[in-house]
Amino acid sequence: MEKYRVMIVDDQSISRHLFEMYVNNSPKYELVFSLSSASAADVYILRHQVDLILMDILMNDGSNGLEAAEKIKKLRPDIKIIAVTSMPEYSWLEKAKSIGIESFWYKEADEQTILEVMDRTVAGESVYPDSSPRVKLGLADSSELTDRELEILRIVTTGATNQQVAEQLGISENTVKSHVRSMLDKTGFRSRTELAIKARVLGIAISSDDV
Repeated sequence: MEKYRVMIVDDQSISRHLFEMYVNNSPKYELVFSLSSASAADVYILRHQVDLILMDILMNDGSNGLEAAEKIKKLRPDIKIIAVTSMPEYSWLEKAKSIGIESFWYKEADEQTILEVMDRTVAGESVYPDSSPRVKLGLADSSELTDRELEILRIVTTGATNQQVAEQLGISENTVKSHVRSMLDKTGFRSRTELAIKARVLGIAISSDDV
């Protein structure tokens, strides 16, 4: 049986090596490339035959898997892609679907193994979780924050003032202040800065400038 040719793109060495081990030990798959950056992933697929890509989303060098996947889908729509991440940023699920990424897998939270998702994906399925993982943010559960609060928080993590957030979203500054106060009440944090730093570290709210 001809093996599916796999490319791994992940800047976390531990998960990248685990993916390599799974692929190399499987009779169904063959490892073609293993990259630590998404910056040149689109170049590799033009020069070599690839059937499936395991694509991390946010990488330390500033490259991002969603942007790379979008380029690849335009160049080679036949290549199947599985987005993988350890961060619970909820907007990535819809963004991945809109790009045409076949499947989405959370590294630490998904009940299915990556090999199970790979098998289902190459068989023609689209495998997505129902929701992003729930994470504790101070005293609150991340699911307790509304979509509007998360939208505001995502901009706050960039260091934007309430006025700048209001201008970006087309709402009043008082509305922004009200949502920030609500998030502080829910989480128990004393300042918006503490809230923003913790949310960014946990990967709950990540600015589109990062991805």
